Amino acid sequence: MLIGTQNTLSEVINVRGVFTPLGVSRSSKEVCEAVSDALGRHFIMDDLHDAVCREIAEMTNASAATVVHCSAAAITLAVAASMTGCSPGAIKQLPDASGLKSRVILPAKHAVNYGHPIEQAIRLAGAKPELVGDNSACGIEDLAHACSKLDACCLVLVSSRLTGGEMLDFRKAVSAAHEHDLPVVIDGAAQDFRIEDLLDTGADVVLISGQKYLAGPTSGLVLGKPDLVSAVRAQEKGIGRGMKASKEALLGVLTALKLRQQLNKEAWSSQQKEKVARFVSVANTIEGITANANPDPTNLPFDRAHLCIAKSSEFPDAAQMAAALKAGEPSIWIMDHLTHQSEIVLELVQLTQEEIDTVLDRIRDVLSQYQKS
Repeated sequence: MLIGTQNTLSEVINVRGVFTPLGVSRSSKEVCEAVSDALGRHFIMDDLHDAVCREIAEMTNASAATVVHCSAAAITLAVAASMTGCSPGAIKQLPDASGLKSRVILPAKHAVNYGHPIEQAIRLAGAKPELVGDNSACGIEDLAHACSKLDACCLVLVSSRLTGGEMLDFRKAVSAAHEHDLPVVIDGAAQDFRIEDLLDTGADVVLISGQKYLAGPTSGLVLGKPDLVSAVRAQEKGIGRGMKASKEALLGVLTALKLRQQLNKEAWSSQQKEKVARFVSVANTIEGITANANPDPTNLPFDRAHLCIAKSSEFPDAAQMAAALKAGEPSIWIMDHLTHQSEIVLELVQLTQEEIDTVLDRIRDVLSQYQKS
């Protein structure tokens, strides 16, 4: 791909999943056409936003919905909304939190860094994160005790990376917070297949990325109770002005959701599992590799390929394999969070068969080059 006349961009094969530094996902022809059409038109933006959000709420079975710039922005704006409600004065005041409830209860295990620390997303609203528990667990009793003070909200996350140690029971967490009249925000950015499950926890709002598995344009969905959703929308008159959704985002993500409604999820899930099974079968014929298909730990409807590399001087370790794949042409990016266990993880959801064959060939080449060296 050419940029101007002198610079080129590296070709990338993304087996790391819906990863923001790699452009997240690939949009369908229908989404691209919706975005293109929106870019060429004028709208009364409030009317467009209202109409799109009514459809989104209906499609997701949410009581209310709004769209913001992205799911990271949604975190900041949901926190801000829990602080200000729809009060114009309070909205104008932020990020000065003087006189406002400003503590945000966050399980320590959920204090992730997704390009910046989630605590910073909280502080951008003028709020103060208070971590509960430790990196291994956050008990419901600990969470309930932390929620017993006058605070802004409780924020919890669902992520495929947060699966070690004791899992937080979201229904119980929501109930514990609600006993103290504390709203609960669930950040489920990549959980667009599980929107109804997350809403069923009783959370006040659920935050979903529009550009991950939905494969829409950059956008964040805020779904849930009308009062808090309205307060998120009201932030456009304050700190949310720079985090608003564009016309192309609104119509693009609406189109992506309509396509999801038409998707036969069982058939799609079977296709994904078969794709991974074929990959694993071939990978197991490569000397030094033991491959398995593992389900997504948060119950997303697909498997990932887990490749264990033999611990031997004849083979690279997992970190070396990941680095070699990334350094080549095309650059292949894998999930490297288990390299300390001699394991690499590959998500094949967005790959074509040609790309899958390229990945397998490159793994063979890396092993061969290492044995020759």
